[in-house]
Amino acid sequence: QGVLSNISSITDLGGFDPVWLFLVVGGVMFILGFAGCIGALRENTFLLKFFSVFLGIIFFLELTAGILAFVFKDWIKDQLYFFINNNIRAYRDDIDLQNLIDFTQEYWQCCGAFGADDWNLNIYFNCTDSNASRERCGVPFSCCTKDPAEDVINTQCGYDARQKPEVDQQIVIYTKGCVPQFEKWLQDNLTVVAGIFIGIALLQIFGICLAQNLVSDIEAVRGSW
Repeated sequence: QGVLSNISSITDLGGFDPVWLFLVVGGVMFILGFAGCIGALRENTFLLKFFSVFLGIIFFLELTAGILAFVFKDWIKDQLYFFINNNIRAYRDDIDLQNLIDFTQEYWQCCGAFGADDWNLNIYFNCTDSNASRERCGVPFSCCTKDPAEDVINTQCGYDARQKPEVDQQIVIYTKGCVPQFEKWLQDNLTVVAGIFIGIALLQIFGICLAQNLVSDIEAVRGSW
């Protein structure tokens, strides 16, 4: 609950608690599973039709979301930039958020939204003369390039990293932003991502066809009485 509350505060959701999203998704899954299971067991055509129509609506919404994501990809990119920068500002405010950012930067081998200078948004890492923090003009350790021979993480490896020339920065820290790195990952794994979405879509279509086929069989049997 605490982590979700912090997420709602940094994603500009207007006070919306993301836990409600989990409740709604869980409720929809329960209703859908109940209708399909009981409808098939009891040969209830109403529940089977409800299952089929509901699954069709979900499939249509997913398809619409995919098309909108492609059309408004620049807007999504801006929102991702806004989300990461909000996280950067609140980096020291919550340990769970801090771990999430560190994991993201280590996994994507990135630093900041579009570059390491985005860490100027954080009061501890900015390069202003009034900043008395030891981390001034630095970056978190998750931005540092990793030495495979090191077993212990050097949490101070990012100190003063952005005071160095850009050529020297590239040796010590990741200089690419997380948004470009995410885009690159999508391009490199486009086949896998597309395959997952197509697989989910085919399963939904298969479920709709099975439900409709069972409804037709039940109505055919009842019509022969």
